[in-house]
Amino acid sequence: MTGNQPVKVGLRSKITNELVAVYPYSINGSPKEVEKKVFDWYYAQGCANENELPNLFVDTVTDGELKSFH
Repeated sequence: MTGNQPVKVGLRSKITNELVAVYPYSINGSPKEVEKKVFDWYYAQGCANENELPNLFVDTVTDGELKSFH
């Protein structure tokens, strides 16, 4: 997931593929490490988010999605 250019990641719904959240920090590490960081961050935003986590996955976010996200 990491490379020479900065990559933005977020959480998407496994059901609708809708972008649910954008991770606001830079990412580095293995895909498993990135996934853990993003899930931990999302959980810290509100404990109620814990119920949503099984239905979400970490994915890259395009510039267009960033501009139109909330």
